[in-house]
Amino acid sequence: MIDSQCSGLMGKMTPSATLAISSKAKALKAAGEDVCSMSAGEPDFDTFEVIKEACIKALKDGKTGYSPASGIPELKKACAEKLKKENGIETAPEQVVISPGAKFSCFAAIAALCAPGDEVIIPAPYWLSYPEMVSGVGAVPVYVETKAENNYELLPADLEKAITPKTKLLILNTPSNPTGAVYRRSTLEAIAEIAVRRDIMIMSDEIYEKLVYDAELPHISIASLSPEINQRTITVNGFSKAYSMTGWRLGYLSAPLWLAKKIIALQSHTISNPTTFAQYGALAAMAECDAQVEDMRKIFAKRRDYIAELIQTVPKLKCIRPSGAFYVFCDISAFGLGSVEFCDRLLEQEKVAAIPGEPFGAPNSIRLSYACSDTTIEKSIARLKKFCAAL
Repeated sequence: MIDSQCSGLMGKMTPSATLAISSKAKALKAAGEDVCSMSAGEPDFDTFEVIKEACIKALKDGKTGYSPASGIPELKKACAEKLKKENGIETAPEQVVISPGAKFSCFAAIAALCAPGDEVIIPAPYWLSYPEMVSGVGAVPVYVETKAENNYELLPADLEKAITPKTKLLILNTPSNPTGAVYRRSTLEAIAEIAVRRDIMIMSDEIYEKLVYDAELPHISIASLSPEINQRTITVNGFSKAYSMTGWRLGYLSAPLWLAKKIIALQSHTISNPTTFAQYGALAAMAECDAQVEDMRKIFAKRRDYIAELIQTVPKLKCIRPSGAFYVFCDISAFGLGSVEFCDRLLEQEKVAAIPGEPFGAPNSIRLSYACSDTTIEKSIARLKKFCAAL
């Protein structure tokens, strides 16, 4: 059969487990089931009105044709200025590439940089799409385990051991999906020193940067630490999480100019350009929505405190207190079930949708999203507690 002869690298990708479980939960809810969904990786807030209005105006003004492959100049300039002012990253508009989502920014960077056989170091637990992207271009994922007792941070000594002559790239994600961990400055400084000395690139996925909750653990961009590490870093960000623009599909990256040019060329042959009128909504988001973003962050901070308190009442369930994003990553190894079976049974028996840790490289853990109401959090943890007690 023809379909069994597929040998394309990207044809071997598997569907996203997070999207699959979220879809299953939505289907059950549509069928009338009382489902508590803690699976979604998106804010439960509507896109801010000023963003919508800017997009509507762009449509009415005829901003419906192609834009440059790397985005409209105004948005590239705004992103470069934001990275300088807020993140301390020296960059320029020509180094900024607007993409249809930060996910595509990650993929485009990996595809433009990595050749078949190159090794890419991925700390585990990891966002489940990283290995698929790496394998999809023929590169080789190299996993380095991190531990809860170390805040799920990549230990410099473990990074040093993982680097080989084939190592091209290290992927960092802080704040982290799925763990909610925020890297400390001291760890980032040690990683930066190794990357410069061993001459490897870093892709720093910072999509959750505005959702941090502890003063002692602020978000720090690794590219800001020195000119040397800046020249080896691709900083990825976007509008989905901070501005609740998940369906708009807009992300961006800043890279050394030589690599930015390669990424722009790749986009010119794949996407042509990010959606033109949506980019004007993103411009409004960056210019006018700081107060709304802060209000949303404060709500997530309260939810973080609430779910962390409730989870402590579930015997044998272990997790660190997350400092960023909107996830709690729980160790379920005490219950004798793998994460896939655990989540399947939890959804079937208690109608709580959680994400198994297996596709995140942590088969004995589950991810809970608190991008939902306090009522949903309370009901979900009560049902989870009942489920765990039965086990």
